[in-house]
Amino acid sequence: MSVTADYSTTKSSPHSLLRQADAMIPTPWGNFRMFAYADHADDWMPHLALMHEDCNPLQPVVVRIHSECITGDLFGSKKCDCGEQLHRALHMIAANKGVLLYLRQEGRGIGIINKLKAYQLQEKGYDTIHANLHLGLEVDARHYSAAVAMLQDQGIQEIELITNNPDKIDAFDKSGISIRQRIPIVVQPQEENADYLRTKQTEMGHLFDLL
Repeated sequence: MSVTADYSTTKSSPHSLLRQADAMIPTPWGNFRMFAYADHADDWMPHLALMHEDCNPLQPVVVRIHSECITGDLFGSKKCDCGEQLHRALHMIAANKGVLLYLRQEGRGIGIINKLKAYQLQEKGYDTIHANLHLGLEVDARHYSAAVAMLQDQGIQEIELITNNPDKIDAFDKSGISIRQRIPIVVQPQEENADYLRTKQTEMGHLFDLL
């Protein structure tokens, strides 16, 4: 099945994705059907949709759009809140029979190598924004049209979006998918990520209040 999305919002870009494969995956949070979406069947890094086995796409669906973070999601890095957000979101999605969309855009879209280079600069006193800029990279190179396209492919027209990021909300403008409500997801700051979270709030406009 092919699905295309091309919207004029600030953080979106054209995507033409094919549903390449799917299977039921038992997880600590329940049973989810995992769908892999990519332009080509040999893509080793497809976007993923995890749909709860009892999800009803004809009703408003609780959705989390989560961008890949190898350091946080896989290794539990304390430099960010990504891993904690992912696990908390999965609990919320399981309780509400929703959907997780896992987008392969590591390091806010700059990739793991550049992310580690940015971390080196942060060790020298740069914040997350100025580290990226010093490397000649965008502050946030992510886009979300793939997430919109996957929801469209699943026949989902109304969502309750788990996010603090206004860019994710904006991505649904003119998409045909309505956001019934925003569900905040805020984790307790730790010593290692307090400055990072404060920068996300004050400089990037994320919707939480840590000050």
